[in-house]
Amino acid sequence: MAKIYYDNDADLSLLSGKPIAVIGYGSQGHAHALNMRDSGLDVRVGLYKGSTSWPRAEAEGLRVTTVEDAVREAEVTMILIPDTSQSQVYKESIVKGLSRGKTLMFAHGFNIHYNQITPPKDIDVSMIAPKAPGHMVRQVFTEGSGTPALLAVHQDASGKAMETALAYAKGIGATRAGVLDTTFREETETDLFGEQVILCGGISSLIKASFETLVDAGYQPESAYFECMHELKLIVDLIYQGGLEYMRYSVSDTAEYGDYTRGPRIINEMVREEMQDILEEIQNGTFAREWVLENQAGRPSFNALRRRDAEHPIEKVGKELRSMMSWLKKPKE
Repeated sequence: MAKIYYDNDADLSLLSGKPIAVIGYGSQGHAHALNMRDSGLDVRVGLYKGSTSWPRAEAEGLRVTTVEDAVREAEVTMILIPDTSQSQVYKESIVKGLSRGKTLMFAHGFNIHYNQITPPKDIDVSMIAPKAPGHMVRQVFTEGSGTPALLAVHQDASGKAMETALAYAKGIGATRAGVLDTTFREETETDLFGEQVILCGGISSLIKASFETLVDAGYQPESAYFECMHELKLIVDLIYQGGLEYMRYSVSDTAEYGDYTRGPRIINEMVREEMQDILEEIQNGTFAREWVLENQAGRPSFNALRRRDAEHPIEKVGKELRSMMSWLKKPKE
């Protein structure tokens, strides 16, 4: 079982008076910066010149400067830009400002674990990864609570990397809920596996395949959409609230029986073997190399796949049906 740290395990004063740089001001960046600012810490946001986030961060009362200046000033730097940008930004604007005794932090271990970034040996390298989107990290903090997070130490040059990371976690409110001790390897590999096998890859493929099965059998696309996509939120919300047992308690006995008897026919041994293959590709670096090369080539396969799936019939019928649902928030473009 993972070791869990709470407020009493963390000393926020370790960061008192120490300049902290948050690189990026997206979903996680804005939450980290604002929460630490409200915790009384000395925060600045590092962005590239011309960033559309620059005026927004300033409007929210934060000091904004270039990435180079932010890192040079800071004793603790948290990188919160996309994985695909981190290596280049690190080489061009971050590494030159990392002097002995400083701390470099991440919210995801991809670039460290797969050696896209190799920090100097005389600095601390750690991770605080909130297990919630940035808007939730910010919202619950303002309500006096916090979201759980993962903590990992990759490099402990000072002997106090863990204490510094815990102080950071307390600054964004994570120790209010609980911070789980892990490693860069475990966080990265389980995160990628979850995204590919269930959270994004698995569920989207299951939705499309079930929709196509019903439509090919002659059922109306609208009926197929409601059964294979629309009602998924109800089930996921029940699982999120109380686990599989609560979901099964909440649905009909007919649905529960179908769950027990038909679910294993969908997720059978062949599927489990494929899951194992995917995990091995993550563990041995095959996926990471593929994704790095895809980005270096300008994302030709990625863009083609994105265009193809955007044209799937379930997207067309779904857009029409969602226009009937006045309670839904319009998604951001």
